[in-house]
Amino acid sequence: MVSRPITVYLLAFPIGLMGTVQMGFAVLSHWIFHDREETEFFMPALVMLVVAVLLLSLARRLDASKITFRDALLYAVLTWISCGVLGAIPIVLITGVSFSDGVFESISALTTTGATVLSGLDQMPKSFLLYRQFLQWLGGLGVVIFVVSVLPMLNVGGMKLLKAETPGPVKDEKLSPRVTSSARHLWFVYFLLTFLCALGYFLGGMSAYDAIAHSFTTVSTGGFSTHDASMGYFNSPLLLLVADVFMLLGAISFSLHFRVFHFRRPWLYWRDEETRNFIVWVLLLSLLTAGMLLSFEHYQDPWEALSFGTFHLISFITSTGYGGDGFTQWHYSIAFLLVFAGYLGGCAGSTAGGNKIIRNILSIKLINLQLKRLIHPNGVFIVKYQGRPVGTDVLSATMAFMSIAASSTLVLTLAMMATGLDFWSSFTAISACLNVLGPAFGSLGGNFEPVSDIGIWVLSAAMILGRLEYFTVLALFLPIFWRH
Repeated sequence: MVSRPITVYLLAFPIGLMGTVQMGFAVLSHWIFHDREETEFFMPALVMLVVAVLLLSLARRLDASKITFRDALLYAVLTWISCGVLGAIPIVLITGVSFSDGVFESISALTTTGATVLSGLDQMPKSFLLYRQFLQWLGGLGVVIFVVSVLPMLNVGGMKLLKAETPGPVKDEKLSPRVTSSARHLWFVYFLLTFLCALGYFLGGMSAYDAIAHSFTTVSTGGFSTHDASMGYFNSPLLLLVADVFMLLGAISFSLHFRVFHFRRPWLYWRDEETRNFIVWVLLLSLLTAGMLLSFEHYQDPWEALSFGTFHLISFITSTGYGGDGFTQWHYSIAFLLVFAGYLGGCAGSTAGGNKIIRNILSIKLINLQLKRLIHPNGVFIVKYQGRPVGTDVLSATMAFMSIAASSTLVLTLAMMATGLDFWSSFTAISACLNVLGPAFGSLGGNFEPVSDIGIWVLSAAMILGRLEYFTVLALFLPIFWRH
């Protein structure tokens, strides 16, 4: 049976984390921004910290090495739900939105989806906007990975937590023998890329505040902005180029980044089959997008079409979802191409969403394998990745994932249509949430404010489902999960 005491005990850490974050923003609001929002941060933060301390004090001394995979799955799901609800409290208090919309905004931030129900961002308090941006940065590598990185006691059981959280079909890669060290290596890379991104934005013309705020949501491939017009607010091709570079870096495996930095071998990017395919697909789809923009006469200048086409293609395939330049008004075929790119996704082990490039590669190879067997029934063929044979367990998991992704899109799109939305709006909204992407089209091209409360909860569930890549969540609905 699932060891609920361990799970409850571990929940003290994300609750304490959210309390600490909000307490920090209470200080920023009072001492730095002077926007008088400190009470809205301080009061819920105080309650969360008290609850976290009580949970820790009431819990018996528990051995984290006894964490089972079922505990890890339950913990991962409960962590995202609890953080989503707790993160919503300042949003509700400051903006006055409903609890449903507040939870949606919070989950959208933490899962790095970037879908929003808010408008009038340019007039909102700076401390609140930065809090919203920071939630995306915190959720980029995952709250569970953060817990693992700061708790040495989880060195044994922590691997199970890491596997439940980490995206991608292959989850056994470790950067060091100690799990906590592996998690810290990932956070080191994350910090470094965030700093370099903020520096690039600042040198490109952003204010220090906007540079820091947007670096949080670029490297995390989240897509929130401090302005309603998103990146279009700055009207700068140079800043779009900076965003392109760091969105791509955020969508490449952080383990690979660490190996490149550690061994000082940049050619490892090209030698990695997933990263190589990712870069090639980005280049080809960017050229296709630019060509379509010119053919439908959205732009007359080829360079302008290439700049905006590349930016939005990268924004969608990395699941960042930055807006700008009226892309929601582009021709349906271009919009569909962007939605398709969102399903392709970034690389496994990155902050990007979508199906992940490695799964697309394996799916294509598996289809090719079946065609070869059809032509040569007696032939012996195997699927290889990085020059090594791929196990049938990984192939089966990959095809199951692709099937669940397609089925979830269909079922949830129908659910959204039942709330009164048209097909195109429903489909793109579900695609945006399952792929933790953000922007939708149709009646939701501006933001998600028109969605009903029932629809908002469906989309919130879809974001957690997509962020944890289906299996972690769906396993909890199996009766066998709760048995001995």
